[in-house]
Amino acid sequence: MTPEEALASGRWVKLICGASNQDLAAIEDLCGIFSLAGVHCIDGAVDAAVVAAIRRGIDWAEARGASRPWLMLSLSDGDDPHFRKAWFDPACCPPACPRPCERVCPALAIGLAATGAPGVLAERCYGCGRCLPACPHGLIEERSQVLAGADVPPLLAQLRPDAVELHTHPGRGVAFAERVGQLRASGVQLRRLAVSAGLEGTAQSPPALVAELWQRFTLLRGAGFRPLWQLDGRPMSGDLGAGTARAAVKLVAAMLPQAPPGPLQLAGGTNAHTLPQLRSYPLQHRIAGVAFGGVARRLLQPLLLEAQGRGRSLLADAELFPLALGLARELVNPWLERT
Repeated sequence: MTPEEALASGRWVKLICGASNQDLAAIEDLCGIFSLAGVHCIDGAVDAAVVAAIRRGIDWAEARGASRPWLMLSLSDGDDPHFRKAWFDPACCPPACPRPCERVCPALAIGLAATGAPGVLAERCYGCGRCLPACPHGLIEERSQVLAGADVPPLLAQLRPDAVELHTHPGRGVAFAERVGQLRASGVQLRRLAVSAGLEGTAQSPPALVAELWQRFTLLRGAGFRPLWQLDGRPMSGDLGAGTARAAVKLVAAMLPQAPPGPLQLAGGTNAHTLPQLRSYPLQHRIAGVAFGGVARRLLQPLLLEAQGRGRSLLADAELFPLALGLARELVNPWLERT
C-alpha cells in the first residue's frame, strides 16, 4: 500500500523521530525497524546528518523487502516545544540534589549514568520539557532550535524530502505564509505539506483552531500544496499512557465536523490506546491515520541500550532486531489492518 493509498483508507502510520532529535545511531535503528514494520512516512529534523541516518535505516529495511516510506522533514513558523532543547550548567547543580530531572527524562539525555557526562546530551534531547518543572532549583532552561528563514530553501533543495511538516500556532498566519514561501523557493516538489497544530498551551477553543486551519488551507491551496492536517493532542507524551491518548482523540473528535479539506491524522499523546478509544466516535472513519513518536522511542529503548552495550547497532544484532520488530509491529499493525 502506497502512502497516498494509506491516507485514503485510514491506515496511514507515521514514525516521528523528533524535530530536534539528533541521536543518529538511535534514529537509524528506529527508522530501520519501523520501516520494516510498515510505516508509510518518517518525520525528522531538517538536518543533513539526521536525514542520512533516516535514509540508512530505510535502506536497511528496503533491502529486507519493506516498501520505502516517505521522508518528511519538520519546520516551525516560530517558537515551538518541538523545536527546543534543555540546557543547564552542571557545575551549578548542588552535589546533594536528588536530580529528579534524570528520572523524568524519557530520552535518557540527562546525567552521568545515562550519557557518560554531566548535564544534557544535546543530540539525544528532543525537547519534551519534562525536566523543566522537575528541577528543584530552577536551573534548567530551554533553548530554541528554530531554523532561520534564509536557510530553509537551500537545505530543502539539498535534502529533497518527500513531504514537509509545518508546526504552527494561533496568530502566526504571517509567519506561516513566510515559511510557505520558503518551501516554494526550494523548488522541491512535495507530495504533501503537513500542518501540525493543537490546543495545548494556548487559550484557543476547537472552533478557533478550525478557523486558523481554514486560513492555512486557503494559503496552501493558493501555493499549490496538498495539505495533511496533524492534530496534536498532547505533544510528546505518548509514552505516558491512556490519558494522553484521550487528549488526541478528543481533539480530533471536536475538530472533525468543521475541518478543512484534506486528510486528518492524530498525533500528540498517541499510543496503543488510541485506536480502541477512537472506535467509540461516530466519525472515526474520517481519520486518515496516526503518528507515533514518544511511545515508539520508549518501546525500543531497552533494546537500543542493550545493543549499544554489546558495541553494535540494533539493526546489526541478529538476536535483538527481531525482538524490536515484533514490538514495532504490535504498535503499527492494528492501524495497518484497520477496517
